[in-house]
Amino acid sequence: MKIFFKIISLLTATTIWSQSYTVSGNIIDESNRPVAYSNILLLRSQDSTIVSGTTSNDDGKFSFNDVLPNNYILKASFIGYIDSFSEINISQNTQVPSMVLKESIEALSEIELVYKKPTLKREVDRLVFNVEKTALSEGNLMEVLRNTPSVIIMDNAITVKGSEPTVYINDRKVHISSSEIVELLQGTSASNIKSVEVITNPPARYDAESGVVLNIVMTKNVISGYNGSVFSSATQGVFPRANYGMTNYFKGENISFFANYSYGREKIDRVDKETIDFSNNQFWNTDIDRNTWFETHNANANFDWDITKSSTFSLATNMQFVPYSKRVTKSKTEILPNNPNDIAHFFSNNTSRDIKHNMGFNLDFMHRYDNNARISLNSHYTNYDFRRNQDVTTDYFLGNSSFDSNNTFKTRSDQATEIFTSQADYMVPLSENSTFEIGAKYSDVTTNSEIKHYDIINNTPVKDLSKTDAFDYNEKVFAGYISFDKSWEKWTLSTGLRAEQTNIEAKSESVIGNNNQNYLEWFPTANLGLQASEKLNIYVNYKRSISRPNYSYLNPFRYYLNDNTYVTGNPGLKPFFTDQYKLGFSINNMFVIETYYKKYKNNIFELPIQDNTNNTLAHTSVNINYTEEIGLDFEAYFDVTQKWSTYLGTSFYKYQDNATLFGDTFSKGNWSNYTILQNDFSFLKNNSLVANFTLTYIHKNVQGLQVIDSRLLSNFSIRKTIFKGKGSLSLLVSDLFNQQDFYWTTKFANQNSTSDVNLDNRYIKLGFRYKFGNTKLSTNERTSSVEERERLSNKH
Repeated sequence: MKIFFKIISLLTATTIWSQSYTVSGNIIDESNRPVAYSNILLLRSQDSTIVSGTTSNDDGKFSFNDVLPNNYILKASFIGYIDSFSEINISQNTQVPSMVLKESIEALSEIELVYKKPTLKREVDRLVFNVEKTALSEGNLMEVLRNTPSVIIMDNAITVKGSEPTVYINDRKVHISSSEIVELLQGTSASNIKSVEVITNPPARYDAESGVVLNIVMTKNVISGYNGSVFSSATQGVFPRANYGMTNYFKGENISFFANYSYGREKIDRVDKETIDFSNNQFWNTDIDRNTWFETHNANANFDWDITKSSTFSLATNMQFVPYSKRVTKSKTEILPNNPNDIAHFFSNNTSRDIKHNMGFNLDFMHRYDNNARISLNSHYTNYDFRRNQDVTTDYFLGNSSFDSNNTFKTRSDQATEIFTSQADYMVPLSENSTFEIGAKYSDVTTNSEIKHYDIINNTPVKDLSKTDAFDYNEKVFAGYISFDKSWEKWTLSTGLRAEQTNIEAKSESVIGNNNQNYLEWFPTANLGLQASEKLNIYVNYKRSISRPNYSYLNPFRYYLNDNTYVTGNPGLKPFFTDQYKLGFSINNMFVIETYYKKYKNNIFELPIQDNTNNTLAHTSVNINYTEEIGLDFEAYFDVTQKWSTYLGTSFYKYQDNATLFGDTFSKGNWSNYTILQNDFSFLKNNSLVANFTLTYIHKNVQGLQVIDSRLLSNFSIRKTIFKGKGSLSLLVSDLFNQQDFYWTTKFANQNSTSDVNLDNRYIKLGFRYKFGNTKLSTNERTSSVEERERLSNKH
């Protein structure tokens, strides 16, 4: 590590002392008049890649600073004129002769927005969905992901073929939990998206916990100026919801700044019907109605400074504040058979009030060398604070419906988490067709939690020490990796090896002994591709990854739904490891066939564990021995007509869970199907009216020894651009056929329970967005993240 960072220091010092020059000039028309606000690009002569860009001022003048010695091409352009080019060699400060723009004979009398269609490209380790300058770029990031093949948005969760992906923007992780990612993407414009990469076999530079990655690639803006937008949406489900926000972006010659703010106010409904068959021949039937109110403030900002043409410094922050959150859970439990002198039913009323903040900060530095090598440094800090006050009261009644007794208690729980990470990456081309990359990362996570339990006796709170607890958790991870990429005329190879040393210290007052873990694990990855013909691409993949438990899954505190049902963590949880093998065929960039095998060792599932002696039900996470998955996937993406494109994806797979619980070993599995049919339509001559209709079918399947019944997901959306492309109106209808709710069954050993879950996922959403300022600008908006931060999400 010391040698690695000495190399980084040497390379950085070399950069600081490198020589650079200034290039200046002016743009005129055929009448020798200055052309103001024309676009000027500085391109490398070797490959015409963009080095920098600017615009001419009111006098037609422009300049580039800190230009390294090399051969370049200057390109000047303006609407209604023919592009002008000039070749230059930079070895000193250079004044370029005037560049003349000639008026185009076919100068447009009016400007018409023309969008191209999205395209799909299969690479050896990923699927690339290009959306730049398509109709999708007029929506928000969430709408783009909703239309990306293989990606499913369900119950405000993002999944790729049933797995939750890690979201990256420009190869930097989104630093917030999965639920907060959804809120952020819904309030973010898609106008600066280049493509979405669905990386099913991520390279070694990605964290070992990144099983599937969604990388959103943003276009680099070269135009100076200011733009912004305001947006709002109104949603009607069981209850109304609303969201408002604003974005602002400014780009100068060497700096750019972006700021986004959104405010959401929601009330969500959920209804559960649970049945527990206790082994003492008692059946408990419970109806649970949950209403949740919350207000959320989301803000993120980015500041980029081009120190030189090759070096960039960036500062980014993502913040969420929830000043008000209230959940009221009312339940009625009927006990069968009932006897006149025994408890026959009881009513529970659970009210909890939460407040939290989640603030993340990033510092980035990147330098590119003349040989296209690059070095990047990143530091991240998160401060997370969560507080909850809970009041629970339960009234018990006998079989003759007479009142028997009352039980009331309250709890106060707090969680404070700090996350610090630091990462360095260095990539160097070895030849035109090969690259080598090396990197290192350090992360430190500290969580301190406590809960206080009070029984209410004669209207006086009395502390219950047996249910009062504290939990301290510290996790340090030291990681390093190397990777190598090589391509030939028909073959491509990508290999890498990542090592992670994990040191964990966990201590709870209620648990005897500490749950300390120390382990070193290796994570190889390999991708091999063959372009067998112009239309056939064959590839094989292998990857090993790790999934560490969410911090709340480790916390032993109890969150009570009623006196007999609670949610609790498991401080003894261990991470699970996944080995994945895949063989795939891509035909004409239109059809994809894949077969795969996965094995999850120590897989983690949350199970409803019933205590048949005390008649309680605990929702807690456990490790099972392993899960095996085998499957065959088929995907097709094609145009039915010029204005109608279709994506079809279907997967036939089998999950097989194997677990040892309560002293016995159990195995449960079955074949299932996962099918997506997505249709995108565009209307009108300028494609300013677009629509999407998506159906997703999930057959009955096994998840953690539980059987989940079949579901049908359906969504329809339509969007119209107005005000000459500056505004847009959108309408989304979710769960058209009311088949999105699900029913699960747990039945093994002495565990026998069922639940019918009715979520608030059938709604209509109306949205509006208006852009102002220079709408040709693409912002520098992005979010970057670390896996440690994503594990903050509260599971209750």
